[in-house]
Amino acid sequence: MTGTNTPTPRLRAEDLTLSYDRRTVADHLGVAIPDRSFTVIIGPNACGKSTLLKALARMLKPRAGQVYLDGAALSSYRSREVARRIGLLPQTSTAPGGITVGDLVARGRYPHQGMLRQWSAEDETAVVEAMRQTGVLELADRPVDDLSGGQRQRVWLSMVLAQQTSLLLLDEPTTFLDIAHQVDVLDLCAELHARKGHTVVAVLHDLNQACRYATHLIVMRPGGTIAAQGAPADVMTADLVEDVFGLPCRIIDDPETGTPLMVPVAPKRFAPEDPEGGAPATDAVMAERR
Repeated sequence: MTGTNTPTPRLRAEDLTLSYDRRTVADHLGVAIPDRSFTVIIGPNACGKSTLLKALARMLKPRAGQVYLDGAALSSYRSREVARRIGLLPQTSTAPGGITVGDLVARGRYPHQGMLRQWSAEDETAVVEAMRQTGVLELADRPVDDLSGGQRQRVWLSMVLAQQTSLLLLDEPTTFLDIAHQVDVLDLCAELHARKGHTVVAVLHDLNQACRYATHLIVMRPGGTIAAQGAPADVMTADLVEDVFGLPCRIIDDPETGTPLMVPVAPKRFAPEDPEGGAPATDAVMAERR
């Protein structure tokens, strides 16, 4: 019998122990990021989602275990080489005062600069293309300080795209954005994944957004362990949500996308009344109504 060889993912982690000072956040953690996937890491607060992402980006050194990139230990690469292969959008970013959009995006070309290689037409093309992809090209001459939150997030994403890496790590890219701008940013990330072939790894809090956009989910428990990994349709169940988040719910199909949609169970005081008796309707009655 001939087996099928499955390619090893470009980015993976084995037996990680992650900590801040002496406080262990995750222990014996192992993940593999499918190539060309839109992977979303979800889990309760303080379970280690952002900590895992930082380890994958080499922003945090594991106390034990190893992260591998393209078959070699991530720790073996020079910093500039890591930046040529992995683009990172941190959870919070601060632009220098007065800097314009174009100048900030141009900083994404830093990994490609050197003593013998200064700014070139190739760099200029990469910056313009990054701004075009994110829809901020017309803002190139405006100060970043003058932009809205949604516009600024697109500019930061432009800077990451200017690095021209095929691996993008995004730490809570929708933080501080209203719902319209959240959808706008996630639609953009989905387009980069689907049309440009980027492998995208994002930390998100919203389970329904995660299920709608992800092709691969990593669900983390409190204590930094992995509860489940896989396609949203295979992973997202009511039992999983209650087990990991402590939230009773129902999982239905998203009417727009068909992906799993998590609906929290309403407290009894909010349950619809039985029209015949005035008491809260039972599950059986609700099922009959459906």
